[in-house]
Amino acid sequence: LREILALAPDTKVIVLTGQHDRENAVKAVGLGAYDFFAKPFEPELLNLTDPELIRSIHEEYLDAGCDVVSANTFGANRFKAEKAGRPLEDIVSSGVMIAKSAASARRGKFTALDIGPCGRVLRPVGDLPFEEAVGVFAEIVRAGTAAGADLILLETFTDLYELKAAMIAAKENSDLPVLATMSFEENGTSFFGATVESMVMTLQSLGADALGVNCSLGPGQLVPIVERILRSSSIPVMVQPNAGLPVFSGGEAGYDVTDEEFADCIKGFVEKGVSIVGGCCGTDPGYIRLVKERLRDVVPSGIRPGLKTGICSASKTVFFGDDTVIIGERLNPTGKKALKAALRAKDMDYVLREAIRQQEQGAHILDVNMGLPDIDEPEMLERAVIEIQSVTSLPLQLDSSDPEALERAARVYNGKPLINSVNGKKDSLKKILPIARKYGTAVLGLTLDDDGIPSSAEGRLKIARTIVDEAQKIGIPREDVLIDCLVMTASAQQDQVRETLRAVRMVKEELGLNTVLGVSNVSFGLPARPVINRTMLAMALMQGLDAPIMDPGDEGMRDTVDAFSVLMGIDRQAERFIAGRSVQEEKKQESGSLTETDAQADLAQAIIKGLSGDAEKATEILLSRMKPMEIIEKEIVPSLDFVGKEYESCTIFLPQLIRSAEAAQSSFELIRRQLAKEGSEGSEGRGRVVIATVQGDIHDIGKNIVKVIMENYNYRMIDLGKDVPPEKIVEAVRENGADFVGLSALMTTSVSSMKATIAI
Repeated sequence: LREILALAPDTKVIVLTGQHDRENAVKAVGLGAYDFFAKPFEPELLNLTDPELIRSIHEEYLDAGCDVVSANTFGANRFKAEKAGRPLEDIVSSGVMIAKSAASARRGKFTALDIGPCGRVLRPVGDLPFEEAVGVFAEIVRAGTAAGADLILLETFTDLYELKAAMIAAKENSDLPVLATMSFEENGTSFFGATVESMVMTLQSLGADALGVNCSLGPGQLVPIVERILRSSSIPVMVQPNAGLPVFSGGEAGYDVTDEEFADCIKGFVEKGVSIVGGCCGTDPGYIRLVKERLRDVVPSGIRPGLKTGICSASKTVFFGDDTVIIGERLNPTGKKALKAALRAKDMDYVLREAIRQQEQGAHILDVNMGLPDIDEPEMLERAVIEIQSVTSLPLQLDSSDPEALERAARVYNGKPLINSVNGKKDSLKKILPIARKYGTAVLGLTLDDDGIPSSAEGRLKIARTIVDEAQKIGIPREDVLIDCLVMTASAQQDQVRETLRAVRMVKEELGLNTVLGVSNVSFGLPARPVINRTMLAMALMQGLDAPIMDPGDEGMRDTVDAFSVLMGIDRQAERFIAGRSVQEEKKQESGSLTETDAQADLAQAIIKGLSGDAEKATEILLSRMKPMEIIEKEIVPSLDFVGKEYESCTIFLPQLIRSAEAAQSSFELIRRQLAKEGSEGSEGRGRVVIATVQGDIHDIGKNIVKVIMENYNYRMIDLGKDVPPEKIVEAVRENGADFVGLSALMTTSVSSMKATIAI
């Protein structure tokens, strides 16, 4: 099967069934959608209660021409199994064996263990720890693999972080091929803000055998998204659209794309280069039959883009080689007393402020080093990665000499990071390269070995060649290796500066690798360090330096980078250079305690940037001179309005939105306590709202976002949770004298439950 997948771009179109067409199962057992989900049980339980029904549905799709059938396991996980009181292993194993019995009766057919999102949201946006998420998916993988699945299909994920957890679980608990897809909005980002390019880069680096998009939209709306995937992916691309968008008529859900229109769109995808296709919501066997007919004589294009060196966060991708990449150095405690003190005090707000500041100053990547001898570096680096990624979209360079710290940070990183560093020492190669390989990171190689740093450029080139050769031996692509030729101090080793510059040129020309340098090292011990630094930077850029590690707040260094881009023809027509100089540089944030003069501005900035500690400090000051309700109306609400507009325009994404809401919440809690002391009439807020996810639906991320935002707008929220019966919602409305009711439903099949609740 893996060979078929590897050949797929050139020789074969694989058609998958759509697991999401649950309407078939609903209709087959003679229930309406509301009745079906109100039982309470999930479609996956039919694997145990009515296996012949599930087998018959698989057979319909196989007879229609599918090459792969998805087991009825999409929603099976420990949370649902516990609620149903049935063993998860039984549900998953039965689902796989039913599908396999149908597929094995036909030549050349395969069975996919189908895994969807677990229904919980990962920290820091939600409450599910990353390792627990890995464990949830690992249980499914082990059960499905033992039952005889031929491949693993991870689909309908909207959170790249959750998908990474599922990928790790699949790789650690099975050697089956893994196909992975996400669902995107029409703007090309997922609900949680993942971009198409970040998805592709992350999944390829984690070892997916194929990747793509499913659900979310009809085939027509997916065209630009699929084209972006094809431009980025060097492995087989798969597409499983819905039969259009949901439409409701007479209380019944349907879709707005006919089988003919669907099949024509799928043919267009294959002609563009897609090699694995299928259907998602609404695509009954008739859709698949027409797809198979349309593709009878169509061969997908085998063209794949060339691989480039790059890293990413969930929402931002950075490539090396085309333009100078600035790696911010300010989150390294070496020589920084304030950062050292913050790390010892576990003051994460200081770290987050520094990360945000560097982003505003123009950094493209942030170096994150938490190395101090008197702190738990692995724990602190892991925590820093998680929290920094909640306030900035910049990709991170994970910087440590401790393999445990690097592994823990790489494991929880959302996207594809750069590890800093490995070197030519045998022990380093043995310990660090496997971490980079497992977690799909790029790796920065330092040109030193067991004999130290060579005095000649030729010696450093030799070590660089050893590092890239060893990396390739264990499966790390050549383009994922960057080299640091190591800047020596001009005050102590003046002749070595020239050798560093020669080594950069040789690594670029002879090995074709991208290069990184910690430029400011050159000036230690000398006066007028900024002059030395920017001169060294200019000289290194001319030798082929791709990514300086530098202080992005150093105006002279930034000017040197910008001028270099103009003079080398990178910044065409000097557009960026001119634009950058036509806008006045923002003043650096001043350190120290907050004052009454700047408290209002600081509260707004703390909310916008998601800094809860700063929001509390600013609120304490404001409460000494402003009325509580005045702070809410004049400070908190306008700040949240601004954040909302940023979210709508996709300037920020869900993690940043939640972080801002939490900062506002920390401010609001102080105000709430003050209102309670005063017995203020405003303590009831703008009104009472009963909010719940309706019966039959366990998805609550939308509800939770609405809840925290509305609390910050001073509404009293009565949260009933998820999968709530209509009668309980009505009872809560009456008991609390609610002014508003908020009903949440993600699944189309639970919309009927929403309708039933409204009717009562």
